[in-house]
Amino acid sequence: MSARMIRTFAAPLVLLAALGGCVSIGAKPPGTLLSLTPEAEPAVGTSSSGTLADATVVLEPQAAAPVSVLRIPVQIDAANVAYIKGTQWVERPTRAFQHLIAETLRARGKGLVVETDRSTSGTRISGRLLAMGFDAPTRSAVVRFDAMKWLPDGRIETRRFENTVPGVGPAPGEIGPALNRAANKVAGEIADWIG
Repeated sequence: MSARMIRTFAAPLVLLAALGGCVSIGAKPPGTLLSLTPEAEPAVGTSSSGTLADATVVLEPQAAAPVSVLRIPVQIDAANVAYIKGTQWVERPTRAFQHLIAETLRARGKGLVVETDRSTSGTRISGRLLAMGFDAPTRSAVVRFDAMKWLPDGRIETRRFENTVPGVGPAPGEIGPALNRAANKVAGEIADWIG
């Protein structure tokens, strides 16, 4: 290679190396990603069948503003919210909670359970996820859900569910398992309520 060719290729390489420390493509990933895992699942090979009109349909719930993001909210006091550093949800908390409710219903043998966003004439379960995070004053993981059940005959029922796991810190290694336990407890109570 001639000296001229080396100079021609070296200048852009030096410039790229210098910019490498200044430019970041994509956000830095968090140290921990949290998900909800069901404490009970249907056995492998378990099946159910029926029509959508006969199914229990679990819709993705709405969410209060602090819970509508991938970050884990910390309720500092009645008016202030922060977020835990270095961790976030793998998917939207409402979507994760939808999956958890559906898996809990399937594990309890509640017949055909479907997760969809389309309107059906069968029993539909949804609601509003009000809290799924850390309460700083009580050092607790909190899951609070306003459930709504639409019955095939047109009646609507609502009920508020809440579970807290006290004595946890805001570190990902503590808050993740505590939120999972609280969410599973709420999902189990919802399954009991559905009947």
